[in-house]
Amino acid sequence: MYLIPIGWLYVALMMSVAEATNTNGTVLGAVVTFVLYGLLPVALVWYFMGTPGRKRKIRAREMAEREAAIAAHAAAAAANVSGQPDTGSEAPADAVPPVGKEP
Repeated sequence: MYLIPIGWLYVALMMSVAEATNTNGTVLGAVVTFVLYGLLPVALVWYFMGTPGRKRKIRAREMAEREAAIAAHAAAAAANVSGQPDTGSEAPADAVPPVGKEP
C-alpha cells in the first residue's frame, strides 16, 4: 500500500534535486517542485484512500452511542417497576386548564 506513494515521493525528490543542481534552476524552484509534484498529490491520495476507514470509525462510534442510550433507557425502565409514571414530590394538576371557565 505504501510502495506507490514512496516511489512517487522518490521521483519527485529526484526531480527536485535535478532542478536544484541545474544551471538555470534554483533551490526555491526545487522546493516548489517537490511540494507541488510530490507532497500535495500524495497527501490527497492518502486522504481519499482513508475516507472509508474514517466512515467506518464514525459509524462504529454512532452504533456504540446508540447501544449505550438503549442500555440506559432499559436501565431506567427497569428502575421504574412500580408502574407509576411520576413519583415526584409535586402534586398532580390538570395538564390543560378548562376553557371558558373562570376560577
